[in-house]
Amino acid sequence: MWLTGRLARFLPAPATEEGAGVTDAVVLLHGLARTDASLAPMAMALKAAGFRVVNWSYPSTKATPEELVEEVGQAVAKVEPGRVHFVTHSMGGILLRDWLTRQRPAQMGRVVMLAPPNHGSELVDKMGDNPVFSMMNGKAGLTLGTGPDSWPNRLPPADYPLGIIAGTRSLNPVWNTMLPGPNDGKVTVESTKLDGMAEHLVLPVTHTFMMVNPVVIRQVISFLREGKFDPSVTLTSVVKETFQAVQSG
Repeated sequence: MWLTGRLARFLPAPATEEGAGVTDAVVLLHGLARTDASLAPMAMALKAAGFRVVNWSYPSTKATPEELVEEVGQAVAKVEPGRVHFVTHSMGGILLRDWLTRQRPAQMGRVVMLAPPNHGSELVDKMGDNPVFSMMNGKAGLTLGTGPDSWPNRLPPADYPLGIIAGTRSLNPVWNTMLPGPNDGKVTVESTKLDGMAEHLVLPVTHTFMMVNPVVIRQVISFLREGKFDPSVTLTSVVKETFQAVQSG
């Protein structure tokens, strides 16, 4: 993570909109059982690109969904006025979806969700009754199943500019067998999709570490700036440009 964070500072992010990256702000919302540290490299890259950034930490396993949703408004209050974008990881995307059904920033920007369980996760269906699983994931985590009454499945489609990045690499072979189809070890590619999304990108990354992947970081910046992912961005191109920036800087 340290190396990725160091390199993230040099990720090229040319502006394509007048004023973009100057007055715009980005709110970062981490995933279940994580902290703001998990999105620190992303925050560094966004700051280097000129955005004002709030990397918000919230008690994901210690509060109810209703209490957690209120955290989003507190984070937005830190960066308004001005246009506000959002980058979320995992359950952070569900918090944001819920909050956006109730409120919006005065100037709504774009949203990038990383591995959001937009239709829940089969892991919750199959392991939710396990005491250890329940203790580790808390009340909110147990609402992320795939049933029609689960938290994510009760929320409406997106009516804001939304780009989603899904992963196909798993670090847990046991959990991988519980998930139907391509998945990142916790969420299937299919579950990440959401009606109303503008773009959906699938990359060979894992749920746990995708937010520090330099290609993911670069694609996030691309969507926030242009409203679309950049098909020319690959690991090879990012590494080459990064080291060129390091050498010249």
